Amino acid sequence: MRRDHYSYTSYADADMAGSFDARRFGGPIGERVAHDQARVLASFAGELSGRSVLDVGTGTGRAALQMARAGARVTAVDSSEEMLTVAQQRAANEHLTLTFAVADGHRLEFANQSFDVVICLRVLMHAVDWHALVAELCRVARHRVIVDYPAATSFAALQAALRQVTYRLGVRTEPYRVLGSGAVRRAFETSGFQIRSVHRQFVMPIALHKFVGSERFTTSSEMLLRRLGLIHVVGTPVTIAAERCES
Repeated sequence: MRRDHYSYTSYADADMAGSFDARRFGGPIGERVAHDQARVLASFAGELSGRSVLDVGTGTGRAALQMARAGARVTAVDSSEEMLTVAQQRAANEHLTLTFAVADGHRLEFANQSFDVVICLRVLMHAVDWHALVAELCRVARHRVIVDYPAATSFAALQAALRQVTYRLGVRTEPYRVLGSGAVRRAFETSGFQIRSVHRQFVMPIALHKFVGSERFTTSSEMLLRRLGLIHVVGTPVTIAAERCES
């Protein structure tokens, strides 16, 4: 893989790792994003006591720690040692036992079907080759894979396009991709998995909600747009749970 790709270089930075959670989940809207993500993840993962879980691209370990609190045997990997350092410290602070390792999600050094559940959040949008990543997630999963991605039909597509342009102009940013639901479904079907559950979080951009900074505005506006059925068309980010097809 191209180690000069921004998905490697941007996160190989101690300052980035140290401030990641505050930037992503700070403030009332950030807290809501984190709460909703945790709720959906718990629902999609199901009963975890005693089950093996792999968190690929764990970052600061938010999902991995949640799985460990639920009683899972968790292995958390990331290509960034700096992000893993933060995750390990968080686990130590909570006296939780997890296995952490540096690894590239495109080439996981685990045997086929090594884990009951495999999680990969906020990674497909940045991966060098998201098809290869999905194939690896499915290869090492015994039962279920949970991923998320920004939808191609959402307002995130506009932001992604703008970032692609500014990145080519030399601006330091993360030119992430958006993904179509059909393309994601086909990638999982190629690896013998079927999508069983889908959750879409917001109709309007998270950046807008953070700019307004009002929990009341977010709740009322999103409720109205959901009633109009727009969540099913432009809702993002999309979280899915895919399960291995019975042979």
